[in-house]
Amino acid sequence: MPTSLDKSLASADAHMSDANEPKRSNGAAKEATQAYSKGEKTPLASHTNPKSKPGITFAAQDKLPQLPIPELESTCKKYLSALKPLQTIREHQHTEDAIQEFLRAEGPDLQDRLKKYATGKSSYIEQFWYDSYLNFDNPVVLNLNPFFLLEDDPTPARNNQVTRAASLVVSALSFVRAVRKEELPPDTLRGQPLCMYQYSRLFGTARIPTENGCQIGQDPTAKHIVVLARGQFYWFDVLDDNSDLIMTEKDVALNLQVIVDDAVQTPIYEAAKGAVGVLSTENRKTWSGLRDVLSRDEGSNNSDCLNIVDSALFVLCLDYTEPTTGADLCMNMLCGSSEVEKGVQIGTCTNRWYDKMQIIVCKNGSAGINFEHTGVDGHTVLRFASDVYTDTILRFARSINGQAPSLWASSSPDPSKRDPSSFGDVSTTPHKLEWDMVPELSTALRFAETRLADLINQNEFQTLDFMQYGKNYMTSQGFSPDAFVQMAFQAAYYGLYGRVECVYEPAMTKLYHHGRTEAVRSVTTESVDFVTTFWGENPPAQKIELLKKACEKHTAITRDCAKAQGHDRHLYALFCVWQRSIDEEGTEAASSNGMDSNGYSSPQDGLSERDPSSAIDSPGRTSMLSEEGSVNAPSPTHGQSAHAMPTIFADSGWDKINNTILSTSNCGNPSLRQFGFGPTSGDGFGIGYIIKDGSVSICASSKHRQTK
Repeated sequence: MPTSLDKSLASADAHMSDANEPKRSNGAAKEATQAYSKGEKTPLASHTNPKSKPGITFAAQDKLPQLPIPELESTCKKYLSALKPLQTIREHQHTEDAIQEFLRAEGPDLQDRLKKYATGKSSYIEQFWYDSYLNFDNPVVLNLNPFFLLEDDPTPARNNQVTRAASLVVSALSFVRAVRKEELPPDTLRGQPLCMYQYSRLFGTARIPTENGCQIGQDPTAKHIVVLARGQFYWFDVLDDNSDLIMTEKDVALNLQVIVDDAVQTPIYEAAKGAVGVLSTENRKTWSGLRDVLSRDEGSNNSDCLNIVDSALFVLCLDYTEPTTGADLCMNMLCGSSEVEKGVQIGTCTNRWYDKMQIIVCKNGSAGINFEHTGVDGHTVLRFASDVYTDTILRFARSINGQAPSLWASSSPDPSKRDPSSFGDVSTTPHKLEWDMVPELSTALRFAETRLADLINQNEFQTLDFMQYGKNYMTSQGFSPDAFVQMAFQAAYYGLYGRVECVYEPAMTKLYHHGRTEAVRSVTTESVDFVTTFWGENPPAQKIELLKKACEKHTAITRDCAKAQGHDRHLYALFCVWQRSIDEEGTEAASSNGMDSNGYSSPQDGLSERDPSSAIDSPGRTSMLSEEGSVNAPSPTHGQSAHAMPTIFADSGWDKINNTILSTSNCGNPSLRQFGFGPTSGDGFGIGYIIKDGSVSICASSKHRQTK
């Protein structure tokens, strides 16, 4: 069974508080990777690879600097600046007063508590971050999981489903092997190694719902993959105990063809009734209850079936449809299609399992990735997607010229030349998972599918491949490409609606140990000056001048955030520390009164009702304001009347900044056609974009606003 990651987090923290803790700094991290030869750092650049020295992947981990806790006053100042262009003069005055009060009263104490809490931990925000994702109670599909749409396979004869899928699987397994053998060169930024922790959480992991929020389980020795075809589940082993591949690309293709042929034997209307994957799209508490039903009967297969799916390296979804437009392809990768015929759902939305990373391949070979976002960010999955795509090309090159380079420092021995008995206790033949569909499950599945179809139909997607210019032109004109595109989004929104709204963009903080992201709040006084001037009758030179100023400001904020000096994560951690102290005191008061220990607001309840602002990278915050806008004070019977919410969180500015209307993220390179996610608020847009040398690819989603 997959084990919970709690222990590994705890052991990481125990290691952190070791008295012999190595010196952490950017310089020490860089030095740790310099000890490796050029061939080990860049296997691809050295034509004939030396015998690789394992360990380069995580060589810098013990030397990476800790994620710093920013100064309280600096955070408050940045928070105030971020709110200024979004508020009226009166609202802003209220927020200024609230911040002054916070700095005078609870702020310094919360800051001290946070520093105390962070002692000996991998990162001050990590556990709070996990909790905010894992206590999210709504369906993860469209709300949390993002998608990548890969470019088509550039090599001939891989443009059909089975050959493309087999190729992706073999390249993905080579990546798994490189991570497990610690031969994957670390990510770097201008020569500086980045944190690689997330790669150890990419495979064999599953989000598992429980009564009290979800857990992440992992089988670090997983050897099999699960394949979904027409809503039916199959599995087979692909690695030995050494993490070497035990199947050639041809063997994998043969297995996948057998699976596709077998899945067709069950009429689609029949198969739909047992498409258990639909249950993973349910509300998390409902799904938790249904998992209990699945594993309740002792004589049933269901418990074993669940374990096989949970512990698989990843899930491969083979769809029987061929979406043609960009929007349909993006929708297929994010949430699947909804198509009801004769009262039965036969769309690809039934051919998914959202609690794991999924590689999705359409009938014509179009492929994408949908991933569970709790433990990994887009940057990590992008590296995986890029390496898989590159490996595809290089394997094709080696079929032409055996001297062509490899992406990997070492390779699995050729499975076709090995004695099968050397594979150990494995099963390379596909097995079908037979679920026992008790009446309770059949009914739940029907209702889950109805709710999923509603959810899909509430959202729309549009794509834009802007071909006029891209990164090269923007930089030649002296602009940061990311800032330039961000200003285009703000200008477009202002042109449609005549106002500015809260915009969110994540910045990566992987320069630090266990770093994730920081929120860039893209709306600034400078960006507002630009958009209002842009839509006015003003000379072009003036517009360009203000665009430059707005872009410079955006770049400065992004740079700050990459150094973990933004305000967002820090304030969220302070909020969590406050909530935790209330919970603890509430528990004590409740137990002394003989009351239920959940007296005030458990972390589960408090965070599951989050406004899912910026679900792509910022799971949002709990608003504790009542509809009238007054603070919902804890009941005095719990002995907490003295604990009013800190003024900074009770102020309307906190709700304003955490209600993201334009949730944006820049993630991609030429291996991707599109990248995207669902809107993070009812009246918001989700915008994923990729800035290429001569073009910009954009995927926008919303609940039927002016997406097109």
